Amino acid sequence: MIPLLTADDMRAAERQAIEGWGISSLLLQEHAALGALALIPAGEPIHVLAGPGNNGGDALGLARLARLQGRQVSVWSPLAQTEWRGDAATQARLWQGLGGDISTTSNPAELMRTWRGWVVDGLFGLGTTRPLEGPVLAWAKALNASGLPVLALDLPSGLDPSMAELPGEVVRATRTACFGALKVCHGLLPARECCGEITVIPIPLDRAPQARMHLLERPVLPPRAWNAHKGSFGHVAIRAGSVGMSGAAVLAALGALRVGAGLVTVLTDAEVRAEVAAQVPEAMVQPWRGSLPKEADVLLVGPGGVAQVPEWEGPMVLDASALKEGEGKRWMERPGTAITPHPGEFARLFRLSRPLLMDERLAQARQVAAGRPGVLILKGAQSVIAGGAQEDLWINPTGHPGMATGGSGDLLAGMVAGFRAQGLPMREAAAAAAWFHGAAGDRLPGAGLLPRDLANLLPELLRDPSLESARA
Repeated sequence: MIPLLTADDMRAAERQAIEGWGISSLLLQEHAALGALALIPAGEPIHVLAGPGNNGGDALGLARLARLQGRQVSVWSPLAQTEWRGDAATQARLWQGLGGDISTTSNPAELMRTWRGWVVDGLFGLGTTRPLEGPVLAWAKALNASGLPVLALDLPSGLDPSMAELPGEVVRATRTACFGALKVCHGLLPARECCGEITVIPIPLDRAPQARMHLLERPVLPPRAWNAHKGSFGHVAIRAGSVGMSGAAVLAALGALRVGAGLVTVLTDAEVRAEVAAQVPEAMVQPWRGSLPKEADVLLVGPGGVAQVPEWEGPMVLDASALKEGEGKRWMERPGTAITPHPGEFARLFRLSRPLLMDERLAQARQVAAGRPGVLILKGAQSVIAGGAQEDLWINPTGHPGMATGGSGDLLAGMVAGFRAQGLPMREAAAAAAWFHGAAGDRLPGAGLLPRDLANLLPELLRDPSLESARA
């Protein structure tokens, strides 16, 4: 898991290092500036844009270190009368003590036509919560139009470090020197697109920052014993499939089988039993008669128009189409349960306004899952996984818009059930399914892919990469 920090999370880590550990804030700034300077190619002229706060202090520290290395560097402020504060005031005195000037202009666009080399964006950083305005906005627009390569210090000016969305005009960086740890804006789209190539610059903190949001990495799956058999990997029961929607049952079964479930029983409406059986001979396909296999380890309900959840005390994965309006809270209160709505279904299940922006989705997912044992998989771009009696959110970075096609969610639900049947806790099963589902899509970029295409790629993706490197 990759932690994604809010501004408050990062400030708490820095405050602990300063007040609890005894390191000076100016020393933290020196580490940040030196690490960022190393990202600018040697021999390139450097034009530093410094704002009045701590980000400007980082920028002024970089300018001084660059001059001490004999590099060509100039410093610019968007404000005619900049009132430097705190460490930034100290950095300004140090820069000026080397004979450095801090210049300004009312026409940054014209000025930048004369520039060559790299521009360092040190206008605003961790403290940004409002859109850029006034002279700073004019400088940001000029910089974006200039075509010059830009190194952003900590984050591009205009981004809110704690948000995924763009508050307004944002500097478009070529590279970002991220100080200490990734912030939310570094990990989530659309903010991530403004950051360019991101490098985390280590700064001396006495402990790892605490985060309430994490980006999924490739899941580590438990190894399979040499003498394992089909009973070792669980039995998935799937109540799915009705007239006109038999394909959803097929895709759910494929999802469970392709991630390694040992046995899959599909319980479908009698009218489509033969259709389903013909398309997935690897599964046992039976007409639904109101009872579940006694040996089942997990139950998946809902794909293909099934709207009644059978009585069952074991682990359950519920496709949101099986659930009624306002039922979300009920199922989130049930231990061992996962629900898999897309944003529209999510709004219906919890009687919410439809979440259109990523930050709204994150806030609403946190709200409905807080302290509850059920697991929420809020599908879509950057799927959100919440609940399971845990407070943090997990965000899936894999996948692309070409996966937005009918049946993709049915495959995902089957994958969740398949991983759960093999013994993964429900939240970890959801995370593994989301990551591998998106990773399969990333192997097939663009539109036109089919959910069955994703299913066919799963066995290769599930292969342990460490075993492959050992064979090489």
